[in-house]
Amino acid sequence: MSSVFSVFWTLLLPLLVGSIPISQELFPTDCSDIYDNGQNLSGMYTIYPTADTPVQVYCDMGCGESQTKDGKWTVFQRRMDGSVNFYRPWGHYKKGFGNKYGEYWIGLENLYQLTHKRKYELKVDLQDFEGVSVYAQYTSFSVESEADGYKLHISGFINGGAGDSMATNNGQKFSTFDKDQDLHPSNCAKRFLGGFWYSDCHSSNPNGIYLWGRDETHYAIGNVWYHWKGYDYGLKYIAMKIRPVSVAQ
Repeated sequence: MSSVFSVFWTLLLPLLVGSIPISQELFPTDCSDIYDNGQNLSGMYTIYPTADTPVQVYCDMGCGESQTKDGKWTVFQRRMDGSVNFYRPWGHYKKGFGNKYGEYWIGLENLYQLTHKRKYELKVDLQDFEGVSVYAQYTSFSVESEADGYKLHISGFINGGAGDSMATNNGQKFSTFDKDQDLHPSNCAKRFLGGFWYSDCHSSNPNGIYLWGRDETHYAIGNVWYHWKGYDYGLKYIAMKIRPVSVAQ
């Protein structure tokens, strides 16, 4: 019976999506909708960047496990222990990968679906192995479609101690080792062992190799944030997260 119901719902949902407004309670677009629906503890939730595509994410609500000063953030990237390999091909970065309870990437297509519907801001939380935490915040963040290379638009930097290491990423298409869309003559993703909105090449490499602190063996290949720790310090923790501008405190 359950399989019959599943088939029925799969066939019915697209018709409902096309004919009536979608409830933000039943199909929350992002973590701000979940918070507004009364769920205010940080943790794992399901969102719907499109009504028929459920995606599990970590929501930083500003309380519970996460102790940030504000909340309603949808975390789309997180590094914390080196347990997930981020040196991956285009298809993985498009769809998403990793463990939503730990390290993961939400997927470029999901980012596009989210940010072309609402205006978002970005916050990047960073922590070193000495326990010091800083952040970089941007008042505007959006990603274009795959046809446009998932080009990044970012502006309105607010310094939370990290410095602006994403200034050169603005206007850049996303690159991986098998899809080179950066401005450098070589492939930045191959050269620095990650996947990101590289320019020529980077001042930040959140998806680089997890280095476990300072490592001068190879130049700038780690999960680094240049304007805080330089090119040879791999950070303990990085989380990139977005929320609609309208919910900013």
